[in-house]
Amino acid sequence: MHAIVSITHRVTGNAMAFGAVMLFLWWLIAAATGPAAYATFLAVATGWFGILVGVGFTWVFFQHMCSGIRHLIMDTGQGYDLGTSRTTAALTIVGSVLLTVATWAAIYFHKGI
Repeated sequence: MHAIVSITHRVTGNAMAFGAVMLFLWWLIAAATGPAAYATFLAVATGWFGILVGVGFTWVFFQHMCSGIRHLIMDTGQGYDLGTSRTTAALTIVGSVLLTVATWAAIYFHKGI
């Protein structure tokens, strides 16, 4: 399990570095181009596919954050024994899913989708 979390940490870091930056650039270019381009961006971003991508990037962020906290704790010399390592690896996955669900529940109930 801890190998999966370690690999996932690298993959989510790259997803944020490349994927999220591309979405940000699309938004920025659409905003600078004009109302029609921005309307197209908003239509995609608020449609089912845009929400799916948003949920995915939210999980990517929280997974990377939880894994980073795990690595920070391990940098202090703690959590290297096999049982603790497996437990914290599982907690990063569970925590990231729960944080993603909580975030999107707050968005859904506060604003409505």
